[in-house]
Amino acid sequence: MNWPLVPLGEVLQEMSRPITIDPTATYRMLGVRLDGAGPFLRETLPGSAIAAKTVYRVEVGDFIYSRLFAWRGAFGVISSGLDGCTVSNEFPTYRPRENALVEFIELWFRLATTLREVETLCSGSTPLTRNRLREELFATLRIPLPPIEEQRRVVARVDAIASRVTEARQLAELAREEAGFVVPQGAQITLEKLESKYETKRFGDLKPHVTSGPRSWAARYVGTGTRFYRAQDILPEGRLATSGKVFIEPPSTNQGQGAQLRPGDLMLVITGATVGRVAEYTEELEPGYVSQHVAICRFPTTDILPRFALWRLLSTKGQAELTGQRYGQGKPGLNLSNIRNLTISIPPITEQRRIVAHLDILQAKLDAVRAEQAATAAELNALLPSVLNRAFAGEL
Repeated sequence: MNWPLVPLGEVLQEMSRPITIDPTATYRMLGVRLDGAGPFLRETLPGSAIAAKTVYRVEVGDFIYSRLFAWRGAFGVISSGLDGCTVSNEFPTYRPRENALVEFIELWFRLATTLREVETLCSGSTPLTRNRLREELFATLRIPLPPIEEQRRVVARVDAIASRVTEARQLAELAREEAGFVVPQGAQITLEKLESKYETKRFGDLKPHVTSGPRSWAARYVGTGTRFYRAQDILPEGRLATSGKVFIEPPSTNQGQGAQLRPGDLMLVITGATVGRVAEYTEELEPGYVSQHVAICRFPTTDILPRFALWRLLSTKGQAELTGQRYGQGKPGLNLSNIRNLTISIPPITEQRRIVAHLDILQAKLDAVRAEQAATAAELNALLPSVLNRAFAGEL
C-alpha cells in the first residue's frame, strides 16, 4: 500500500509556551530518553537554580524531541502525568495538525529507517561529532501518512500487539526470577536430609587454610600474565567471569604466596555489595591469585569434596549463614573468622559424589531452560520492530 509522503512541517505545528523564570517558584524539568523511550521527569528545580531566563511549558499530547540526541531516538509524546512540566529551549515542542495522530507519528519515529534518516541530518563534520537536529531540518522529514481512520486502526493494532509482547516479557522475567531459586532450594532440600544423619561441623574444625589476597596489587596489573581473581569476577551460582579479566605480575618474593590458588580452593567474596558469592577454583582455570576482597578456603583433608562444600554454600541455608554474618553498612564485609564459623554436615565421600552429581544435573537443566528463555526474549525483542515495519508498509 502506497501512502503519500508528507513533510512533518505539514503534520506537526510548532508550539511555544514560554514561562519567565521566577526564582521563588519550582519547575518540573523534563528530559527525553533515548531509543524511543519517551519523555521523563528529570528533576525538580527552584527557579534560583536555573541559569536560563525562560523555560517552556508542555501539555499532554505534545510531541517533543531533543535537538542534541535526536540521532539516538530521543523523541516522544507528553503523557498525562507530565502535563504542565517544563523543558529548556533544547526540546522543540509540537502539536499534531488535524491530518495526523500524535501516536501514529510517535510510532514512525521508532522505525530504524526513520532514525537512520535523522542520523544523516545530524551528522557532524567528523564521524565522532553530531550536530543538533534543527527545527527546519526536522520539518523536512517525510512521513507516510494514510487517512486519519487508517492511522487510528494502525495505532490500535500496534498497541494491542505491543501489550501482548509486554505481557510475554513480564511472564518471561517472572519465570527467570523464579528459576533462580530452583537450584539453591534444591540444594537445601537435598542437604537438609544429611543434618539428621551426620554430624555438623564448623569449617574451622576441619583445619582449613583461610586467607585473603594481598593489598595494593593494582600497580602490578599487566596486559597478560597471571590472572587476578577479584570480587567482580565471582558471579552468582558459583560461576566465574570469562570477560573483563585482569592480569598481574606477581612479585619475586614470597609476598602473597598464601593467596595463590590451587585446584579445589573455594573463593568467597568478603567485601562489598556481592559479599557471600562463592566459586570453586578448578584445574582448567587460569593460574592466579585472589584480591584482598576475596578469601580462599582450602580444606586439607580428603574427607570433603570441595564441590560438595561449594553446594553447601550455594544452598539457601549456606547463603543465609554467609550473608547473615556481614558487618558494616556502607561497605559490608566478612572476616576470616566468619568463614571458619560456617557449618557443614559431612557424609561419606561416596554420598558426597552422589549429591554433587545430582545437583550438577539440576543446574545443567536450569541452564538449558535459561537458554530457551534467552532465545524467547530475543524473539520478543525482534517482534515489535518487525510489526512496526509491517505497519508502515500497510501490511497490518
